[in-house]
Amino acid sequence: MAKLEVMLVPQLSDNYSYVMRCEDTGDVGIVDCPDAEDMIAFLNKKGWTPKAIFLTHHHWDHIDGTKGLKEKYPGLKVYGYIHDQKRLPDATDFVDEGDTVSLGACEAKVLFTPGHTIGHIAYHFAGSDAVFCGDTMFAAGCGRVFEGTFAQMHESMQKLAALPPETKVYCGHEYTASNVRFALAVDPENLELKAFEVEVKQLRDEGQPTIPTTIGKELAVNPFLRVDAPSIQQAAAEMGKDASDPVAVFEATRTRKDNF
Repeated sequence: MAKLEVMLVPQLSDNYSYVMRCEDTGDVGIVDCPDAEDMIAFLNKKGWTPKAIFLTHHHWDHIDGTKGLKEKYPGLKVYGYIHDQKRLPDATDFVDEGDTVSLGACEAKVLFTPGHTIGHIAYHFAGSDAVFCGDTMFAAGCGRVFEGTFAQMHESMQKLAALPPETKVYCGHEYTASNVRFALAVDPENLELKAFEVEVKQLRDEGQPTIPTTIGKELAVNPFLRVDAPSIQQAAAEMGKDASDPVAVFEATRTRKDNF
């Protein structure tokens, strides 16, 4: 089965774009890009010409480089969510939940993951054990609920959590250290989370990314996937939320994170 080689390309202050290369065909693709010049410099060093961009959502820090890349590489395909066409002016191909997209011999299923925005999608390359999830799931965290509802974001997180545990999670930002600090505040007895804190600190001290994480790791350390944990339910109850309602606990946890 064809597999992807994935490279992180840091952009702006804490964004990650991704360059993917199909190992069978050599075809190259990009996931989100705010800065075309930096991306073109990276591709030039590799001697690569991209064939496609896979957009997760419309926020400027994920799409602003798209136009410049299209000008540099004529014929570039740009995938985006079908009902967000007005906010993705440089997209050329529109997709929805369950659609299949490909890069060379590598195929991905499109997952609709609203909450952060109402038009957010992710790309699951099952053959490469990889999901590109933009600003829905972060390492030990999740995105702010800007446009959707807490119920939508909870459902989107559950959809990602249902992927195989070995699936590598490629998210849009390096937020892990701050996410871990918050997670420990609501889940202080979580031994795997404490071990992850040490791992994250070492990586950041060495100037290394903490991404990718995995679905299995997130199930163990991410408070937004642990709404059944007693300490997290208790924190929700202290905010006046129904601790027996997973969505209410999720909302309380996300609201607390917003003010952390």
